[in-house]
Amino acid sequence: MEYGIYDILKLVGALGFFIYGMKVMSESIQKVAGDSLRSVMSIITSNRVSGVFTGFLTTAIIQSSSATTVMVVSFVNAGLLKLRQAIGVIMGANIGTTITAVLILVFGFSKFSISHYTLPIIAVGFPLLFAKKVEWKYWGEFLIGFALLFMGLSALKGAVPDLKHNPEILAWITDLNNLGFLSVVIAVLIGTVLTVVVQSSSAAMAITLIMCDNGWIPYDMAAGIVLGENIGTTITANLAALVGNVHAKRAALAHFMFNVFGVVWMLLIFNFYINGIDSIMVSTGNGSPLNETGAIKWGLTYFHISFNILNTAIMIWFVPQIENVVTRLISSKDEEDEEFHLEFIGTQLMRTAELSLMEARKEVAKFSKHVVKMSKFVQELIESTDTKRIEKLTDKISKYEDRTDELEMEIDDYLVKVSEGRLSTAASEEIRAIMSITSDLERTADIFMRMSREINRKNKHNLTFTDDQISNIQKIFSSVDEALTVMHTNLKADYSEVELEDAMSKESSINKLKKELSKQHWKSVEENHYDVQTGIVYRDIIFGCERIGDHIINVTESIVGIEEHVSVS
Repeated sequence: MEYGIYDILKLVGALGFFIYGMKVMSESIQKVAGDSLRSVMSIITSNRVSGVFTGFLTTAIIQSSSATTVMVVSFVNAGLLKLRQAIGVIMGANIGTTITAVLILVFGFSKFSISHYTLPIIAVGFPLLFAKKVEWKYWGEFLIGFALLFMGLSALKGAVPDLKHNPEILAWITDLNNLGFLSVVIAVLIGTVLTVVVQSSSAAMAITLIMCDNGWIPYDMAAGIVLGENIGTTITANLAALVGNVHAKRAALAHFMFNVFGVVWMLLIFNFYINGIDSIMVSTGNGSPLNETGAIKWGLTYFHISFNILNTAIMIWFVPQIENVVTRLISSKDEEDEEFHLEFIGTQLMRTAELSLMEARKEVAKFSKHVVKMSKFVQELIESTDTKRIEKLTDKISKYEDRTDELEMEIDDYLVKVSEGRLSTAASEEIRAIMSITSDLERTADIFMRMSREINRKNKHNLTFTDDQISNIQKIFSSVDEALTVMHTNLKADYSEVELEDAMSKESSINKLKKELSKQHWKSVEENHYDVQTGIVYRDIIFGCERIGDHIINVTESIVGIEEHVSVS
């Protein structure tokens, strides 16, 4: 019976089944352990060796080297990790991903097959989805994902073509094996393409194990495919990094270089290495993968694990060189050019809401820095008498205000995309809070823009502030700057450590000063101390500062509200 279109669809469906199960399992374990893993990662990556261990441990737990890489990039963005430390973690992630292959082999290909128990596992996990405690829901998702993964693997094994009924496939593979060393190189290319197509090195490894189990491919060709899978998984990461920031691109390129160099040196000693594994397995009574089909699966797993450990042991000494190369190849734009670009978020990189929100926090902190700068520009505009400088400051304020509109839109669009995924209640609340923060920051920028227009209107009519007016404006702006500094500090800090008291104190100072200055203003107007038009501009600036104070305190209240909701849930 020929292998037709229906059979191909069954194969693709089984593959989708397997990948979806892995996705559900990985995402749920990230939700359970994400915060703890991030805390551990930031503490124990002090040197290259501990970084490798951290990468291994994290990937072994969450079963996704891609998610580990994304987490690493977020730490580099946040300044918690240097690129050099991040490269060590990525190396460890390569070793950690071999644990997935071992799990698939032990539970999917041994005499004890977990696929016989998948429905009871779902029966245990399903009721947990309705638990009140959110952690239990995540564990329920994990169990269901685990079961789906092995149900998909079982379906995949049944969907591959039977070579007895499809001799043309066997003939093609035999011809490929007769090309000597070139057949290994072709196998590397097949492994690379396979991983890029299925978007998962673990799924590609499962397919390779099935081909070995069915006697499709010999040991050396299977090992070549595994090497290709190591390259393929980094190409997927580099494609994702194309829409990311400079940190993401550097981390992805470092991952690619590390794996490609590993494949190159392994190809140079390939025959010697696989013969060595064959000899060890024969001497320990585990069969010969070069001569026995049944031994290929374990021989391939030993090759996969030993290659990644050896590659890391060699390449760990060249981390500074890798860092220098990727930094030179992907140089950061100068500050003036890069200043207004989204730096910390890349729409295709974040695999879970928790990681995405961590990046969004960093972007909002950078947003607030622009608002702080606008305050300085407006103050300088008030005091400046140089026409050229006034024009330059006006253009700068206008440029910053336009960009804050765009930043609000871009960050909110990103958060909307994040909210389309599966979210915890705390994550949903945080998205709402961050959107509220971006709105307050944008409105603050609008007020600064209006102030600059009022000041330019005053200058156009050759009006000048009195010394008392300038002194009072400086006083209230000093209070505003203090409040902005507290706000910016809070946005950069760990939200759980932010307290409302200091921000409330600064806001109260602005309100108190506004009342005092307002009373003085009306008294001065009655006594004709300055003309009405100048008085209107002066009043609008004082009132504008008070409204800015309201938006500033709103930001800190939103931050504190996030953590209060997290502690309640």
